Amino acid sequence: MMGGLWLLFGAAFLAASLIPAQSEAVLVGLILGQTYPVWLLVLVAGIGNVLGSCVNWGLGCVAATQADKRWFPISRANLTRAQERYQRWGWISLLASWVPIIGDPITLAAGVLREPLWRFVLVVGIAKFGRYIVLATTVLGAVRFF
Repeated sequence: MMGGLWLLFGAAFLAASLIPAQSEAVLVGLILGQTYPVWLLVLVAGIGNVLGSCVNWGLGCVAATQADKRWFPISRANLTRAQERYQRWGWISLLASWVPIIGDPITLAAGVLREPLWRFVLVVGIAKFGRYIVLATTVLGAVRFF
């Protein structure tokens, strides 16, 4: 019975990493299957997605220590420009961490630019859980409609 929850957690975790995965499809399938309470599905998906984003943040922190290496793909000048831009938009940009394609690099950049972990988790959590809540509410509304 717990297999569906692990599948959802894994899909959500991978979806937040730089590896493409479809946690939304798994969540919708489990909601429609009515095996688990919807609140539990949203909780599992949200935790998995936030933890996946934390891995990106950690990778960004490690990458930041390698910026002066020849093999590092970002020049010091580009990193400085990114820091200036991030300081302009700051942690607010993390609210877009749920957006496909751009969300994962934002979480990686937050690590490179040393966004405090507590604020990173708080803002990314709001964004990621918010997306799953909206999706679950939409699916439940559609099921009731039909």
